[in-house]
Amino acid sequence: MDLKKTVIGIELGSTRIKAVMVDQNFKSIASGDFEWENRLENGIWTYHYDEVETGLRTCFVRLCSDVKAKFGVELTTTGAIGISAMMHGYIPSDKNWKPLVGFRTWRNTITGEAAEKLTKLFGFNIPQRWCISHLYQAILNKEEHVKDIAHVETLAAYVNRLLTGQNNIGVDDASGMFPIDSDTSDFNTDMADKFLTLTGLDIRKVFPKVLVAGQEAGKLTEAGARFLDPSGILQAGIPIAPPEGDAGTGMVATDSVRLNTGNVSAGTSDFAMIVTDKKLGVHREIDMVTTPSGAAVAMVHCNNCTTDINSWVNLFGEFAEKAGLAIDRNRLFSLLYSISLEGKPDCSGLLSCNYYSGEGVTDFDSGLPLFLHKPDSQVHLADFMRTHMMSAMATLKIGMDILRSENVKIDKIFGHGGYFKTPVAGQRILSAAIGAPVSVMETAGEGGPYGMALLAAYMIWGKGSTLEDYLDQQVFAGSKTMTIMADDAEVKGFDAYIENYKKLLDVEKKALEVFNA
Repeated sequence: MDLKKTVIGIELGSTRIKAVMVDQNFKSIASGDFEWENRLENGIWTYHYDEVETGLRTCFVRLCSDVKAKFGVELTTTGAIGISAMMHGYIPSDKNWKPLVGFRTWRNTITGEAAEKLTKLFGFNIPQRWCISHLYQAILNKEEHVKDIAHVETLAAYVNRLLTGQNNIGVDDASGMFPIDSDTSDFNTDMADKFLTLTGLDIRKVFPKVLVAGQEAGKLTEAGARFLDPSGILQAGIPIAPPEGDAGTGMVATDSVRLNTGNVSAGTSDFAMIVTDKKLGVHREIDMVTTPSGAAVAMVHCNNCTTDINSWVNLFGEFAEKAGLAIDRNRLFSLLYSISLEGKPDCSGLLSCNYYSGEGVTDFDSGLPLFLHKPDSQVHLADFMRTHMMSAMATLKIGMDILRSENVKIDKIFGHGGYFKTPVAGQRILSAAIGAPVSVMETAGEGGPYGMALLAAYMIWGKGSTLEDYLDQQVFAGSKTMTIMADDAEVKGFDAYIENYKKLLDVEKKALEVFNA
């Protein structure tokens, strides 16, 4: 094989670091991964920096092994590499690039004061998980490390710098650091000036340089090659695409970067991304971010999605094991997801709040999973699973209903991520939540690392095309898509469920008061 006619995308997701190699036909031909989990330490969700290094190396070694097993060659080079990761969070460092505090992830809801003050200052919604919220909250808290801050990065930008020595970031990932001006595809100058006046800190000097899809973020240095591959086989000099956030790579992986298209990514967290040219009012539930090309995107981001479902599936798996039943984990998930479709559209009065952590859309700083039903409710497995499937989409629906009220146009919406891995189930329930058809592409299971690989491919092979045209006309031309629309009863059932779900949130608040007292 000609390794120069391949590209590699690597994404540091919330539960897994995964690398995929893609050929010139845009097919995934090899992969490697590493599983990890966030930690709650001293009230802060984090991943350790040494886990980033260990995880990336393990993931890359497994990719190399897969390439060797399938093609009989050593992975010495590739056409291009792209790095993506969980958006938002906070990695501050000093002038020598030494991290000053542990990585604070998107999952934290500890920046409420900063987010509220910045939203008022800018007249623009600033969510708690954004880098600027973490930075300003650290300033408000008078944290010791603030005086030494020379740089602030996202996880993707951090890894990109280790590989290239260059302080660059893709525009979508940058849009989770600070508001972007879509006319310039750079940080908003007026807001940067306001922050400078407020704090004396110029984010244009502290944050990475913003790049758009198609530009080069640097080349793999010798030190970067050894970081990924200590064995010495991987060669330096490989071009690196702008590091992106998982929201942008999800849009690319589902061909959802054109105006009035959108996608829903659903896994540990879930978020909807709708490309729009419509000016929206300031809504705490809606983030304004960008595509990897810099187009404006209305984003509904929810911290909690499938974690609670996973815990119940694990419980059923434990029961099956105790009963002497050998059920493959993937089959167990597929079985229980499919059974949810047999439940009543309104779940027969069963309710679930899936909050493991705080939730910005509904204004929760922490979470406590709840399952509730009335004494006269019949608890059947189908309704039980359906309520957890609908709970996973409930907060997203609250945000999407706001976009509907703003008359945001959506021509098509795609789903991807673990929630949609079982055919039909996740699609149908999301369709009921948003009252619109939901499509899943045959490549939807590829996810973020595949999307990042496509951005790397666009950088070296897409000259002369816009990203939108490149994806439509070359990558996804003729691809298979399955589209599902929920029936009227399911849509009405979800509407009824969401009204009870909103009441359940009052119970959630009281439960948190009691158990956190």
